[in-house]
Amino acid sequence: MNYRHGYHAGNFADVFKHITLIALLTALSHKQTPYCYLDTHAGAGYYDLFSLFSEKTKEYATGIEKIIEQARAPDLVKRYIACIHKINEQFTKTTRASLRYYPGSPMIARSLLRPHDRIIACELHPEEYQALAATFAGDKQVAIHHMDGFLGLKAFLPPKERRGVVLIDPPYEDPDELLRIIQSLKIALKRWETGIYAIWYPIKEKKQLIPFYETIKQNITQPTLSVTLSIYPDLPQHLNGSGLIVINPPWQFDQTMEQILPWLWHALTTNQQGEYHLDTLVS
Repeated sequence: MNYRHGYHAGNFADVFKHITLIALLTALSHKQTPYCYLDTHAGAGYYDLFSLFSEKTKEYATGIEKIIEQARAPDLVKRYIACIHKINEQFTKTTRASLRYYPGSPMIARSLLRPHDRIIACELHPEEYQALAATFAGDKQVAIHHMDGFLGLKAFLPPKERRGVVLIDPPYEDPDELLRIIQSLKIALKRWETGIYAIWYPIKEKKQLIPFYETIKQNITQPTLSVTLSIYPDLPQHLNGSGLIVINPPWQFDQTMEQILPWLWHALTTNQQGEYHLDTLVS
């Protein structure tokens, strides 16, 4: 309940997460039938990079700023950048900078939504929820709920569309968060076994994640990929990278990420440190 994403908005992990999310939603858009996007820990909607939160850490300088500065980018990254510019054109009331606001996952998804698609977003932090609700006030395609996102998995699955993406992105304040994710996933998959699930997680020391991967393999039977990107070496107690577990990845998603990951790593890495991987956990 203390976590505020404003400190980290637009950092390299956000860039990686949101470009991967765009890849998933773009794949769903290849069919005309509607889809539902469920965000379990939605945050505030968008973040002011001139705020005290962001200015204190300036993490966006190692993320979105590096991407904006690239002379050339793959089409998927261009779509992501276009979304960032669209948000800034919508909210910027000053000419101080072309990049002031950074969108959270719900707003990224909203920019890709077609008229017959919809979003369900859950947020428990009271101030973040109020900001999120204000952002989407009057938007009939977006439903905002003040609740624990893990409970939202029980409440809103399966969606009536029977197609869609679930993003699970908790703050990881609880040391047992990874265990809770596994337990919640088992319940969610019983309710909606064909849904696409994307679980974001931080990478500090890689060896700490081995039990998490093994538990995934033991408890999930659906096709599952692990996509990771690190921009620092394996330093203890430091955010070196982040990953996404993707359950039921859409067709050719793996090929898309194989093309995007090298470009992202070269754009974001610090002194050629870190690494990127696309691994099959469950085939």
